[in-house]
Amino acid sequence: MAAARLLLQEGTPAYNRWLKRRKTLLYQGHAEKIAKELEKAATKQAAALTTAAGYFQTNKLRMDYIEMREQEWPIGSGMVESGAKQFKARFCGAGMRWSRKGAQNLLPIRAAVLSGRFDEMWTAAQNLPQV
Repeated sequence: MAAARLLLQEGTPAYNRWLKRRKTLLYQGHAEKIAKELEKAATKQAAALTTAAGYFQTNKLRMDYIEMREQEWPIGSGMVESGAKQFKARFCGAGMRWSRKGAQNLLPIRAAVLSGRFDEMWTAAQNLPQV
């Protein structure tokens, strides 16, 4: 039962099925099969936990949530995802068709408008060397 609790949530149908099947195997003399299955599950879980630990280790600087909250930075991707969705919806409205070159020319303008930096960007664009 301890192994079943480690693998599945106790009381769920999956838990009960797993436990019943393993009891049947055990009564039929297949303890070795159960041991191998548990070793394989442990290896998978260990590998998954090692991967998860590596992710947190690699990204720990981006996960300094105390510092981010102190500096009033948003935590999570919702704001960015919402902005991208609005950007796309307003750029790809019904009936709008853009060539690749036209879209590439308009995207920076749309971004400048949405970011509130249009005047700054327009001035910079006017001062670019002519090609």
